[in-house]
Amino acid sequence: MAQGSRYKLAFKRRREGKTNYGARLKLIALDKHRLVVRVTGNHTIAQIVDVQIEGDQTLVSAHSQELKNMGWLASGKNTSAAYLTGYLCGKKALKEGITEAVLDMGLATSTKGSRVYAVLKGAIDAGLEVPHNDVILPSEDRITGEHISQYAESLDKAEMEKKFSQYIQRGLSPKDLPDHFQSIKEKIEKEVS
Repeated sequence: MAQGSRYKLAFKRRREGKTNYGARLKLIALDKHRLVVRVTGNHTIAQIVDVQIEGDQTLVSAHSQELKNMGWLASGKNTSAAYLTGYLCGKKALKEGITEAVLDMGLATSTKGSRVYAVLKGAIDAGLEVPHNDVILPSEDRITGEHISQYAESLDKAEMEKKFSQYIQRGLSPKDLPDHFQSIKEKIEKEVS
C-alpha cells in the first residue's frame, strides 16, 4: 500500500469495484427515480430506487424468482426472463404512480442487446418512460425466445435432451418457449394491473 503525505485512500466500495462514485453523483443530480438493474449468474433484479438523505430507498422491486411463482418454467437467467422481470417491475411502478425513471446499470458493461437492456425494454413496454436509444435494445425474437425455439428444432432428440435437460425436467419443451413467454406476460398483465 502506498504511503506518504500526498497519498489519498479511495473509498472502500470504490476499492472493491462496487461503486463508481462519479457516475452515481451524475445520476443523483438528475433528481429522478432510478431503474436499477442488476444481473447475477442465475437471476435478474430490477428496482425503482429513490435517493434520500438517509440512503437509497427502494420503492418497487421485481426479481426473476417471482416469475417462477407465476409459473415460469424456463431459466431465470435468459433474455426472456430479464424482459419479463423488467415488465413486472414497470407494471408495479405504474401501480405505485411512478411514470418515469432513469436507467442505472451500475458497473455492468454496456453491450447491445444484453439482459440489462432486455429489462429496460420490458419496463418501457410496461409503460414506464425511460430515456434510451432503440439501437441498444434486443430484438423481438430474442426477447420472446424464438431463437431458442428455432435452435431446438434444428437438433435431434438426443442433442435436445442433453442441451435443454433443465427445461425438459421442468416440463417445458424449448420449442414451446415463445408461447410460454406470451402466457406469462399476459399473466403479469392480469395480476399486476
